[in-house]
Amino acid sequence: MHTVVERELELKLVLSPERRIPVPARLGYLTDDPYAVHVTFHIDTEHPVYWTFARDLLVEGVFRPCGQGDVRVWPTKTAGRSVMLMALSSPGGDALLEAPAAAVSAWLERTLRVVPPGTEGEQLGLDDELAQLLAQ
Repeated sequence: MHTVVERELELKLVLSPERRIPVPARLGYLTDDPYAVHVTFHIDTEHPVYWTFARDLLVEGVFRPCGQGDVRVWPTKTAGRSVMLMALSSPGGDALLEAPAAAVSAWLERTLRVVPPGTEGEQLGLDDELAQLLAQ
């Protein structure tokens, strides 16, 4: 059985230190893709924007700066609130997004209860598939 852990939340697109605009988003985790998290951004376009990156990156980003290249995540405080910043880069442009740290952490905890760290490979069923191949 495959499980989905989702959370709707409002992120902020950081345009400048003084200006942020709300971006509705959905965090998604699927046990049949156990190493990844999926973020869907609902922006004012015809189609949502999808990003997928390592769950471990987001878990580490709760505590300290991490990532390189296309996705970087780090914790900080804004106006006395704990937030996480996500810097996303693509050929289409760059974005800096602010997420409420407590909401992201609570959602991550749910994913970690469903698939504890180190057990992701068990979700893929590779042993069963390999056994079937070798049996032939």
